[in-house]
Amino acid sequence: MIMIQELSWAVGGQQGEGIESTGEILAATLSRLGYHIYGYRTFSSRIKGGQTNYRIRISTKRVLANQDYIDVLVAFDQETIRLLANRLHPGSLVIADSTDFRAELPAGSSVRLLEIPLTSMAESLGNAVMKNMVAMGATAAVVGFAPETFTDALRRRFGSKGETVVNQNLAAVQKGFEAVAAQLGSGDTFHLAKADGRHRYLMSGDEAAAFGALAAGCRIEAAYPITPASEVMHWLAEMLPKYGGVVVQTEDEIAALMTAVGAGYTGVRAMTSTSGPGLSLMMEALGYAGATETPVVIVNVQRAGPSTGMPTKTEQSDLNEMVYGSHGDLARIVLTPGTVEECFYDTARAFDLAEHYQVPVIVALDLANGLGVQTVEALDYSCLKYDRGERVTNEELAALEGSQFLRYKFTPSGISPRAIPGQPGGMFLATGNEHDQTGHIVERVDNRVQIMNKRMHKLDPLVNDSLAFVRHGLQDADVVLVAFGSTIGPVLEARERLEAAGTKAAVVQVRMAAPFAASQFSDLTAGARKVIVVENNAGGQLYGLIRREVPALAERLASVRKYDGTPFTAGEVVAKCQEVF
Repeated sequence: MIMIQELSWAVGGQQGEGIESTGEILAATLSRLGYHIYGYRTFSSRIKGGQTNYRIRISTKRVLANQDYIDVLVAFDQETIRLLANRLHPGSLVIADSTDFRAELPAGSSVRLLEIPLTSMAESLGNAVMKNMVAMGATAAVVGFAPETFTDALRRRFGSKGETVVNQNLAAVQKGFEAVAAQLGSGDTFHLAKADGRHRYLMSGDEAAAFGALAAGCRIEAAYPITPASEVMHWLAEMLPKYGGVVVQTEDEIAALMTAVGAGYTGVRAMTSTSGPGLSLMMEALGYAGATETPVVIVNVQRAGPSTGMPTKTEQSDLNEMVYGSHGDLARIVLTPGTVEECFYDTARAFDLAEHYQVPVIVALDLANGLGVQTVEALDYSCLKYDRGERVTNEELAALEGSQFLRYKFTPSGISPRAIPGQPGGMFLATGNEHDQTGHIVERVDNRVQIMNKRMHKLDPLVNDSLAFVRHGLQDADVVLVAFGSTIGPVLEARERLEAAGTKAAVVQVRMAAPFAASQFSDLTAGARKVIVVENNAGGQLYGLIRREVPALAERLASVRKYDGTPFTAGEVVAKCQEVF
């Protein structure tokens, strides 16, 4: 028996074989025991068929990314072994379904192979689809858990289908456990050290972003389904009606954002959720929100592009679109949460920022943190501020005594008090054409300069925002790694490995990409011999943004990129960084 502090586990096969439910049940069960979990599913752009696998890292300490390796692999087909063979190591164990194929390991491999007729065993219990639960029992035997460990999770999962189905699945777990236990000696199994038993949430970034929107008072989500953002819409569709809200599935993404902008115009906190192709369609509506100074929130869960690209694979290649997109010069805020907790906090904060500054706010997730699951400590709801921004009162409108309400009044801050439809004396024109302080269409050159300055400079205070960046590690670091979004997990772990190898390293996490707080960033990276930007895209979009905003850094700046559709691991970050030291 091998006592370990963490275990890297994976299951793979064809879509439709229960791969996702297997991973979800294992993750939920061990999370409830107090283990820290990080889970990531690789799947194909089709409903059924195509290779899929679910990797889960189980640890007694917090983890934010998958390991470089896999300790235990459950394979329902040979393709799974072929695709993940490079993640196996001497001492790894492969549990292969011997019903349908004869497992072949790489030549010369010292990986242990355990062939179990998972499908046949499930068929003997009445349904071949339960082979995933037989595999769950086999996993339990390998990692030192009793079959009963999974009873509660199975009852929650299958309870609505009746007691017969629950009992069949429990029997499948038992059967898998017995089959493996009979073949393995105690010295051949892994054994996870006991967890702390604390209750934690287990959620994805999409779910956390949706929860953050709900907690912030969002009551309208208008969206069109698109992978990998649909889960935001699905979660809100279930939850918003319980709190007086509504989800509207529109005919396309253009209508989605315009619906959300219209709701924001009426004073309702509103949002949409989408991915890269949908965000492209929203560009004119984004400009309209900026021109009319209407608050709205967009959650953009990035995937691999361009065009349809790889809808079910991760990438961070919408950054230029989010920061620079839309015709004309447009003030907007782009937040870039990394962890699942940050997806909650940043989405909630987005509504405050949108109403305070009267601008569109984009919350940039990516598939890896949007669909990846992670254990989350208790959330701190005291940080929710509910800043509704500058609002004109009925008394102030009455004092105008019939004079025109100046919705776009020039103020020192550039932020003008707004009226809500129905307020007596608060009527104004919200047009996408250039306009004066009343909202009426005006193209005078003096007005154009004033109104553009008003819109473009009202975000100036954010260059001093304390949440724009987070620095981790040594203050006198020789090397600073820069990350945004889901790359923060493997980058933080890479920093620890670099330090263990003798490199003084720190990490700067970008939490706000627009407006970019250049002076802050310069201070945070001062003194470093090398500043290495790590990102999941081919063009080095964050690298390019930093070069533009902080040109003095150019000679010390380096770029590490990955764009094959898979997230970084810490080992990959270390190896690539060492190439550019």
